[in-house]
Amino acid sequence: MNGYVLTRSTDAELLGEAPNTTRLLVDADETGKVMNAVRTTLGEGVDGPPPHFHKASPEMFFLISGALRVLAGDEIVRLSSGDFLLIPPLMPHAWGTPSGSTADILIVKAPGNNRFDYFRLGDRIRRGEASPREVLDTQDRFDNYFLPSPIWRPGTQRLVTLPEGRQH
Repeated sequence: MNGYVLTRSTDAELLGEAPNTTRLLVDADETGKVMNAVRTTLGEGVDGPPPHFHKASPEMFFLISGALRVLAGDEIVRLSSGDFLLIPPLMPHAWGTPSGSTADILIVKAPGNNRFDYFRLGDRIRRGEASPREVLDTQDRFDNYFLPSPIWRPGTQRLVTLPEGRQH
């Protein structure tokens, strides 16, 4: 990485359909593996990915607006506009919006690994162009390991539902 990294909003790749979108801001190769960052919006009562953990990187959430419920280990944390949450490596986590609330979230993993293809795969699954099983085959590549959680209760709508089995 030489100098600063700038991604203009108009240049960031946009995945999904409103109100559920992910804007790809910067991937690890662009930052010398320092971080990757995305901005995600979720409609009311929508879940992001199912419970999972990362072996190598913490994940940071900054809630720009709205409300978010987050599985953080063995508890559910509620975030409001302006809140910041850091999930350390190996901690199971998941997130979604409560009924009646939307969310606009900045999500950063640092140190980063290239994850834009993970988000693109999720978008292809959403459109019916790829199988949810494919995401299980990428757990090592994207440092994204799925596992069951006895306390996480999904919201009313899931963006991606994973098949049973092959989870950690």
